[in-house]
Amino acid sequence: MIKNLFPSPIYCAPLASQGLKKLNAELREESLKFSQIDEAGQKWSEKNYRGGYTSYGSIAHLHQVSSTFEELQRHLDRHVRKYIQHLEMDVDPRQIQMRTCWINIMPAGAQHTMHIHPLSVISGTYYVQTPKNCSSIKFEDPRLVGFMASPPRKARAQERNQRFVELKPEAGSLVLFESWMRHEVPQNQTPSERISISFNYDWM
Repeated sequence: MIKNLFPSPIYCAPLASQGLKKLNAELREESLKFSQIDEAGQKWSEKNYRGGYTSYGSIAHLHQVSSTFEELQRHLDRHVRKYIQHLEMDVDPRQIQMRTCWINIMPAGAQHTMHIHPLSVISGTYYVQTPKNCSSIKFEDPRLVGFMASPPRKARAQERNQRFVELKPEAGSLVLFESWMRHEVPQNQTPSERISISFNYDWM
């Protein structure tokens, strides 16, 4: 008998079944507008998000300043509650609330190296614009530091046995994961911009 112990569930789903086209168009428009007027974010991105734009270092609470992003939060709250239930966290779901929410615009050549989201509980990304063959989100096996003499896995190993797993982004969909999971977005090699909204939910 084989038991799969200590799994790392990743939540993937469409944001909504109705009204998504309109919301996505509004999010795209506002994201591009912020990237043009956010001088502090532009300067921060030059040092920390080279080649692209993120509002992480300037306007990281968009759900509190924009009605469009507030609407996005209402949809995300529902998915986060489902994810909390699946993880069987011993906490009142109402105590896990959105704390930060920011824009990521990745033109050709931009990338986001491996990282975690410290002190948060659940993190995620909602995809606004995903050109064909744009960068995936790539997750690292959290046990990697302890593998030592463990042999590599076969090139075509099942997903559950791989050391790194890439999930292809789709506009209108979201990915949720526990904030301690290391992940990255490899270099965007498409000529079009990849636009996403990232967020953290904290235990309040």
